[in-house]
Parts: sequence; structure tokens; C-alpha cells
Amino acid sequence: MSFLKKASLPALLIIPLCSFQTQAVEVTDELDIGGAVRVNYAWKDYDNNAKLEFELFRADVNYKSEDGLFASAQYRWYQDMDVIHHAYMGYQFDDAQSIKVGVTQVPFGLLPYAAHSFWFGATYYIGFEDDYDAGIHYQYQRDNLRVDLAYFANDEYGKGTRFDRYSFDVATTAQSPYEEAGQLNARIEYDLKQGEFSHKIGGSFQYGQLDFVANVSGRDPIANTDDINTFAGAAHWQADWQKWQLQLQYLHYDYDLNNSNRIALSAFSYPFDIAAQADVVTANISKSMDVDWGPISNLTCYNDYSTVIASGDGLADSVQNVTGCAVTAGKFYSYVDWIAGKNMYFAGGEGVGIDNGDTAWHSRLNINIGWYF
Repeated sequence: MSFLKKASLPALLIIPLCSFQTQAVEVTDELDIGGAVRVNYAWKDYDNNAKLEFELFRADVNYKSEDGLFASAQYRWYQDMDVIHHAYMGYQFDDAQSIKVGVTQVPFGLLPYAAHSFWFGATYYIGFEDDYDAGIHYQYQRDNLRVDLAYFANDEYGKGTRFDRYSFDVATTAQSPYEEAGQLNARIEYDLKQGEFSHKIGGSFQYGQLDFVANVSGRDPIANTDDINTFAGAAHWQADWQKWQLQLQYLHYDYDLNNSNRIALSAFSYPFDIAAQADVVTANISKSMDVDWGPISNLTCYNDYSTVIASGDGLADSVQNVTGCAVTAGKFYSYVDWIAGKNMYFAGGEGVGIDNGDTAWHSRLNINIGWYF
């Protein structure tokens, strides 16, 4: 048994989807309670089912004491499922150092997100953006340097057969009978300022293990019965100038499978396949504009591009491009996104980096309106 499998954390019950700062109710000097309600309109060129519907209700609790203790939790109710987003407790040692234990964001790549849109980038759908797992996370941040070190014992539920979840994790299926069983993360980022320019330059490393699950109903008899090692690395750069922001990232990941070039992930109730090994490129640009249009005080418009480059039998590249604007109006925060996807999950494709026959471009319009309190 490797050292990655020795620790086991319970799935304990940070960030909202947007960078908009919510105004929680201050219960005491140390405790805040907040939440959000969102509705969503979606039109797709690949089906005839456009509709406006309830999307989410969420509850947030945040605690911070004068002696350095803190905690945060968020639970979400969607139309078809209810899930943990994050839940952790921690201690602030000093101005530079803190530690968290629980379900916390995996420190990898551009943070807090590798996108500006409601739709995120392709990295979200392959488990490398806004991912939350159960573990322990140490952070050092002083002057221009930030360092994150973390160990995650398992996904947020510790159960690969549970497909109802917010963040994308390895799924246990008959064709892909594996589950997450230990993961190490290290991330370093340096903040450099030059006149009106601000740069964040960093790198991330991830090493993990997947356990083979023998008791899966209908398991493929040719599936590899060995545990699997996983690796991912990324380099990122974010540049800010006045109201403009540029994000660039290169990522490589590899699930070391011997007899398959696909691995199953799941979130939002369904499992699907991605390429077991790929390179991922992200290039995003945005501009924030303060306006005085009645209740509307800010527009942030963006174009977020990401592509998953995969090669091999039954594989094909996936591309996602999101053009849109985020609108701030008091406690309301809304997104208007046009999503164009080529062979892309949640945009007409059956997975990410796989070829199941239809690898054409598809589009969808998504409008999300949220009240954050």
C-alpha cells in the first residue's frame, strides 16, 4: 500500500461561481450567513428544448474568530440534486500561514478560476478547475509569493459511484472501475508589478492514485485490475492592466492506464468519458467597465477559449469558446454567455477528448440571473 492510501478523511461538510462579492448577513462579529437563488435560460442548437427554469438555491456559512480559527461551508440545491460545494475548518497561524481541513478547493492552475464566464473553461469539465476534494491544505502567502501544499485522501464524498456532485471527479463505472484514493498537490505563484501592469506567474503539480474497484456491477472483464497512478502539471500567467485581464495556461495530465485511452468522470448526476491523456491550452481575455445604467454598476465582458488536445484511437480534440458579459446590479449578478463547443461535453458532445462519431461544432445561449445575499 502506498503512502497516498494510508490517510482517510471523512467527507466533511469557497468561493461563489462568480467573483462578485456577496453581502452575507452578519449574525455576530464572527459569524456570517448568506446564500443565493438563481434562475437560468438555455437555448441549444442541438435540441428543441429552450426554457427558463430554477437553477439553484444555496446556503453559505462563514466563521472567523480573533484567535485565528475559521470555517466555511456551502451547500447547494439544484433542480435534480443537492450537493456539497465546500466545507472546511482551519487555523491562521500568522499573517502569512494558514491550514484548512475538510472539503476545500484543490490548489491547481489559475485561481480561483481559469475562466471569467458562468460556463467555466474546458479545464472544469476534466477536473482541473474549481475542483473540491476532502483533505488538508496548507497555504503560505507573504509579499509577492504564494505557496500551496495539499494532500487529499479522496473526493468530497469518498465514493466514485455517486454521480451527484458539483465538481468533476473520477467516476466508478463498469467500463472504468476506479475511484480517487489519494492525491498530492503543490502550487507556487509569484506576483510581479511593473507600473500599471500586474503579473501572476506560477506552476502546479499534482500526483495521485486511483484504486481499482472490483465489486462494480457489469464490470468490463478486460479492465485493468491494477491501481493507477495519475499525474498533472500546469504553468500559468495572468496579466492585469487597468480594467483588462489576460489569462494563459498550459496543462498536461496523464492517467496511466495500460489497456484504455479513456477514463470516466462524473458531475451533475451523469458519468462520461474523457481522454486519459491530453494537453490543455487556455487563453482568456476580459475587460471590466464601470457604468451608471440605473441599477447596473458594472459590466465585465470576456472571451474564454480552451482546447483539449488528444490523440489516439477513438480520441479527438475538444474546443470550447465562451463569449459573454457578467452584469452587476446591486445584489443581482447575471451572466449572458454564448458557448461554442467542438466535440465538447455540455455543448453537444458526449465527452471531452473522445470521438464517438459527432465531433462537430455546436452552440448554446445561456443566461443566468442570480440574487446573492
